[in-house]
Amino acid sequence: MKYNLTKKIYDRTFQVIGLITISIALLMLVIFLVSIFKMGIPRLSWDFITSLPSRFPEKAGIYTAMMGTIWLMVLTAIFAIPIGVMGAIYLEEYGKKNRFSHLLEKNIANLSGVPSVIYGILGLELFARTLALGNSLLTGSLTLSLLILPVIIVSTREALKAIPNSLREGSYALGATKWQTIYRLILPAAAGNILTGIILALSRAIGEAAPLIVAGALVYVPFAPTNPMDEYSALPIQIFNWISRPQAAFAINAAAGIIVLLVVTFLLNGFAIAYRYRLKKKQKW
Repeated sequence: MKYNLTKKIYDRTFQVIGLITISIALLMLVIFLVSIFKMGIPRLSWDFITSLPSRFPEKAGIYTAMMGTIWLMVLTAIFAIPIGVMGAIYLEEYGKKNRFSHLLEKNIANLSGVPSVIYGILGLELFARTLALGNSLLTGSLTLSLLILPVIIVSTREALKAIPNSLREGSYALGATKWQTIYRLILPAAAGNILTGIILALSRAIGEAAPLIVAGALVYVPFAPTNPMDEYSALPIQIFNWISRPQAAFAINAAAGIIVLLVVTFLLNGFAIAYRYRLKKKQKW
């Protein structure tokens, strides 16, 4: 009886501490968002979105940074998604379960927690210098691809694991090959969760500034990029530049830029949630 009472006290204490911690975190987040929206919404306009950077805060806009971010996300998705999904399929469906595969899985999981600035240093040395890609969009997108690859691989493997083995066995019993089973049955069934992991990974990449700064992204670019070899800026870097300025008007611009970045991120996550819900409604198992 004494042991059970002590256990209940510990459980209750943990619940109270957890609730207080979450409440404080949410309160701080709400305060931060309210202050950002209060400061930035009056600055939002079509001119702000379509204007070029300027040393005058009332004329400065996010057009070049926004176009650089769009280019980065498209190229990063092109590089990271096929490699990440195919790597996860191989590790989960084809790879042999031995000591080497176990070590590989652990290292992939650990790479998800590596600070992003380390990926920036790797991208600078490997892509910008060794491959002579310079301060180009290609360097930035390849660097971000390395950053999100572990996240895509881990989330895709978890999505594949969630599919019941009975579906695989039924497919094999009907004479389907392993690849036919994966391509026609397993991947469609896991598509919702795979897409969610991909969107979460891209949402992380869209807000990263440290690896891009290290890899050679520019703070000021007077033109929008038109090809992968162009120099570029990005929304997080533009926001960082404005925050570092002493004028209060640039802080207002930074708040407006943060709102734009938040809206894009929320739209990506909302699309993933809606698509996953739609796919789950179609699944009968």
